Amino acid sequence: MTKLAIIGGSGLYDVPGVVELERITVETPYGAPSDAIVRARLASGDGAELLFLPRHGRGHRIPPHAINYRANICALKKLGASAVLSVSATGSLKESIAPGDLVVIDQIIDLTKRRHSTYFDAIAAHVAFAAPICALFARATYDAACAVALAAGERGKPFGVHDGGTYVCMEGPQFSTRAESLLYRSWGASLVGMTNMPEAKLAREAELPYATLGLATDYDCWHESEGAVDVTAVVARLRTMVEHAHAVMLGLARRLPDLTASPATCALKGAIMTSPDAITADARAQLSWLLG
Repeated sequence: MTKLAIIGGSGLYDVPGVVELERITVETPYGAPSDAIVRARLASGDGAELLFLPRHGRGHRIPPHAINYRANICALKKLGASAVLSVSATGSLKESIAPGDLVVIDQIIDLTKRRHSTYFDAIAAHVAFAAPICALFARATYDAACAVALAAGERGKPFGVHDGGTYVCMEGPQFSTRAESLLYRSWGASLVGMTNMPEAKLAREAELPYATLGLATDYDCWHESEGAVDVTAVVARLRTMVEHAHAVMLGLARRLPDLTASPATCALKGAIMTSPDAITADARAQLSWLLG
């Protein structure tokens, strides 16, 4: 069965129209993931099965720089995920992306400093990462978001949906300085956040198509007419955006495309440089979930 994995923040998982089947505790060679993974299905019985993983743990107890990204992606792969959707609160770096808008990114700049970003420590492997977001998966996500926006507009609650954009992933947990925010804008970036790296890199190594639904909660701190971002404002805006994220997730689950043609699904083909006879028994055991 096709399984759509969704990684997001607190408050995202009480989804109307979804039936919880079980909560699964997964052990990985990298330790425990952020929390138990909820396996669920649509109440209508159609569409992809869902795997929900709270990135920060229930109760939002894990800060961005302390998340066990390797364990999270490994756990989802072990449970048979077909693709990973990241739902991420972000700051907008463009006037055209207003707070409340949704953005389906296509590029990422990694500015993280102290996170473990690969499964390949004991052997050498180099995956292609020029296009960090799966284009097939991103298109389906964008189409689902547009359908939600159209329905919201008909109810008199419009918001924008943006196709493409660059996400700057900073270390955190502090927000940007104004100089940093202006620098990111000068690069032409669209969003800034703290969680999509190394998540996207690890998903690629695990051969999982990956896409991001960015929830623009604020204008970071560059906007002259807006106050500097603070967590109270972010949380308040997020509460109003969770309903939209829920609807996008449900729409995507109903119309998840065949992703077997995604380049991500064969990312390891030709990527492993270490000779088979040079791979130690310990390395084989640690990577058995991935390499067989």
